[in-house]
Amino acid sequence: MTRPFRFAVQATRATSATEWRDTAQQIEELGYSTLFLADHYLGRGPAAKEARWPPQHLAPIAAMAVAAAVTTTLRVGCRVFCADYHVPGVLMKEATTLDRLSDGRLEFGIGGGWSAPEYRAMGIPYESGAQRISKLEEVVELFKAHCSGEQLDLTGEHVTAQGYAGLPLPVQRPHPPIMIGGSRRRVLSLAGREADIASISNVPFDAVDAAGRTPQQEAVRRLDFVRAAAGDRFGEIDIESSPFFTTITTDPAAALSGLATMLRTPADGLADHPNVLAGTVEEVVDQLLERREMYGANYITVQQTEYAAFAPVVELLTGK
Repeated sequence: MTRPFRFAVQATRATSATEWRDTAQQIEELGYSTLFLADHYLGRGPAAKEARWPPQHLAPIAAMAVAAAVTTTLRVGCRVFCADYHVPGVLMKEATTLDRLSDGRLEFGIGGGWSAPEYRAMGIPYESGAQRISKLEEVVELFKAHCSGEQLDLTGEHVTAQGYAGLPLPVQRPHPPIMIGGSRRRVLSLAGREADIASISNVPFDAVDAAGRTPQQEAVRRLDFVRAAAGDRFGEIDIESSPFFTTITTDPAAALSGLATMLRTPADGLADHPNVLAGTVEEVVDQLLERREMYGANYITVQQTEYAAFAPVVELLTGK
């Protein structure tokens, strides 16, 4: 079964209420399915420089609520909440409140965290990968239990919720779509078992990685983790991926050359990299169709800087 295309924008650049409201409304008008933020908190300074993530002025939960309030069909989400940055029971209530107030337009993205510099800057212990994914598993269990409306009785290593029922109940039943993101076997297997959307992190830009795999082979490998864990439900899962570097252009060679300089990597092979799209609208449409066959990616997220230029691709492929 081939899942139809849908498209999202990850927008992290707005600095004012007017700019954010206008951005959300424009993204909706252009036919995108979803507006994502990111769960990052550092302003300018040495910690942000070490983390290598540009400042995001708006916190995701409040910004998602405003975006939902000024649109009617646009779905909202965070790509993805870090389980360690939020008190689990509080995040559950925030999430279901967002779904209730948006009339059922939340996508609940959740991950195990990855930015050690950001953890250190905010004074949050950065546990081992195994511990972080164990906590993520418990948070996903809590979200589903909260959405059930039944009395909670969870006592885990990381998450406790006892003696109360989750409120409010979400509009979407049995729960808003869960998106789990990551790059390794354990987290992608969790996505295959429990998620409605498996978000596959960017693959390396090395021509061949330390294990001898090309970027294309690594992307297929990650998809196979999801497929193996999902079993019969694999055809029901959206595979989300971001061509983080996207350029609609009549001169893709020049665009790829510039990208190669920025990444300090050879330009050869970039045109076929799973997280790069460069070409005319028609060429990009063909690339996405080919990549859906190869990597399963049907849910495509572009960055805020590219959403206007990319809109003709959205118009041609949404629902196809």
